[in-house]
Amino acid sequence: MADLISWDTAERVARKVASRQPPLATYERRALEADFAELTAEAEELVAAETGLRSTAGPARARVVDRGEWVAANVASFQRLLRPVTDKLSERLERTKSRTPLPANVSRVLTGSEVGLVLGWMSTRVLGQYDQLLIEEERPEEQDIVYYVGPNIVSLERRYGFPSREFRLWLALHEVTHRAQFTGVPWMRGHFLGLVERTLGGIDPDPKALLEALKRTAAVIRAGRNPLDEGGIVTLIASPEQYEAIQEIGGLMSLLEGHGDITMDRAGADRIPSATRFSSVLRQRRRQKGVAKLLSVLIGMDAKLRQYEQGERFIEAVEAAGGPGLLARVWEAPAWLPTWPEIRSPQSWIHRATAAPAAAG
Repeated sequence: MADLISWDTAERVARKVASRQPPLATYERRALEADFAELTAEAEELVAAETGLRSTAGPARARVVDRGEWVAANVASFQRLLRPVTDKLSERLERTKSRTPLPANVSRVLTGSEVGLVLGWMSTRVLGQYDQLLIEEERPEEQDIVYYVGPNIVSLERRYGFPSREFRLWLALHEVTHRAQFTGVPWMRGHFLGLVERTLGGIDPDPKALLEALKRTAAVIRAGRNPLDEGGIVTLIASPEQYEAIQEIGGLMSLLEGHGDITMDRAGADRIPSATRFSSVLRQRRRQKGVAKLLSVLIGMDAKLRQYEQGERFIEAVEAAGGPGLLARVWEAPAWLPTWPEIRSPQSWIHRATAAPAAAG
């Protein structure tokens, strides 16, 4: 059965969008590779000292990539991630192909182009990435890598006059913190991937289900809320079970992103005098306008950006109530993770964590 999405088209379109900026010179890439090899190792030690989380998977491996290489890695990841949905929809379309308005090949190319446009745009924004979904099934040596998108980093350094060594260490601290969360907390990776499987594995691509979702969306709009605030288009076709999983993912990612931002500032406080300026510039960069803002909302990136701020506020509130010891409880077991409503209302999690400390064992 042919794949519903032309992934070759997706990668080709994404690379075209990504190539609008000239590639790095050879000497620039080599300098980045040398810096990140050193600074990623340094960041690991700083993060372990600050958080108490130490990876059990050995030293982190840094990899500097250009935009096209980042696209290739993420196309492969998207293909694996979306396979449960695309397989179901392909089967459904095969049964109803006589009523399909477009030939299958045309539909595949169009869908691939849309995916490529999204990935191409994202490739111009990403600075670093440690993502548990970027997994090579047949190539284990390609797993557990901290990626740095060289052209975007150099461009930002030049535009704002950032001291490069400071900025690169600051970025490494954020990505290595995410690695420590997933490889230093024994249950975290399996729990996260299980939530992703629950979300995508049960999605029903039936057009009738989509129609019902649109009706629910209209009701949400009439109630004065934005239906895309909870994580992008996928929430429109999610069943109640999938929606619950999306809420759990939202709470988890908000915690992890907020923890990453706070850790990158604290762990490097003595080494990165410009950290406050870096943080200010990136916060402004995250606030999109115009078409970029619309795209960010549609694919759920806008929700991700709010996760940083909400997660930071949650962590600050928990530490104000019980110090780092109370916050450390979130790493004990999945039951201690805050839900998305608890992220938004930290006092509810604080009450749960302090009133029944044995409940999550």
